[in-house]
Amino acid sequence: MIYFDATKTGAAGPGSGLRRVSARLREELGAGAAPVSWAEWDRRAGPGDWFLTSELFAPEERPGFAAFLAGRSCRCAAIFHDAIPLRHPDITWPQSVARHPAYLKMLAGFDRIWAVSEASRADLLGFWRWQGIEAPPPVEVIALGADFDRAPRAPASAAPAAPALLCVGIVEPRKNQGFLLEVAASLWREGLDFALHVAGRVNPHFGRPIEARLRRLAVEFPGLRYHGPADDAALARLYGSATATAFPTRAEGCGLPLLESLWRGVPCVCTALPVLHENAAGGGCLEAGLDDLEGWRAALRTVLTDAAARARLAGEAASRPLPTWAAAAAALQSRLTA
Repeated sequence: MIYFDATKTGAAGPGSGLRRVSARLREELGAGAAPVSWAEWDRRAGPGDWFLTSELFAPEERPGFAAFLAGRSCRCAAIFHDAIPLRHPDITWPQSVARHPAYLKMLAGFDRIWAVSEASRADLLGFWRWQGIEAPPPVEVIALGADFDRAPRAPASAAPAAPALLCVGIVEPRKNQGFLLEVAASLWREGLDFALHVAGRVNPHFGRPIEARLRRLAVEFPGLRYHGPADDAALARLYGSATATAFPTRAEGCGLPLLESLWRGVPCVCTALPVLHENAAGGGCLEAGLDDLEGWRAALRTVLTDAAARARLAGEAASRPLPTWAAAAAALQSRLTA
């Protein structure tokens, strides 16, 4: 039996990448995985069982967890997302920054780890080397699913009559919506006619200034609309009217919005980060440098005004291979039950 950790992500709440991973894996694993909450789980598991977590944790958040790892009767596996709190502490929740080193050290006591990208795998292995951890568990890479809303894969999206960009993600400095607003405003001021839709909850610790700026600019530029948190149905509608998506993020573990845009047949303009290049290189994307104003202006102008280039990117998005959550769950299950 696979005991699937749903301590935090099992409850309903605002969408996030961690919740997406937990919910879709749990769904696709089906009867082969029993959801458990740390505080309520009786931990009666045997040598043939697995405890699988995709959550973040610290010893003080889960009383008895360290002792469980040290003397467990079952095997333990984890999905590792990223080392962003260590790489970017200035734009990460202080609680996450404080928790992350202990979390990464505890992962070394697991039996198997799956990282969500090659870049994340390298970060985890590098941290363990820095800590002098000997004989760490094997770390593989798992391809997360692009089929976010369980809908069939879309064909190449037709360019909407009214050009529109879509930016999906929590509103915070890491996702870099403030920079995207600067790029969009410069294009609007030069006379380019398009809409920019921004969807995502606001990070209460860092995101309020960006939200305020969104609302101020929406008064000056009618093409700008902030939708707040959006469920899967709302996201599907927004993708359906998007010329392209814009993903100007500063740091990611995987970059699900890029994959989810491609699943809908919508081209994506993204930051030229190594972690995003792992998926952008397959087609359907334009990459621009981090905070490169002219590079982003050129890329967005291309998808908004060059019909042939946009059609080519949409065709690549619709025809290239993309991972699914069913395949991710099957890969996990085959390795855990072998």
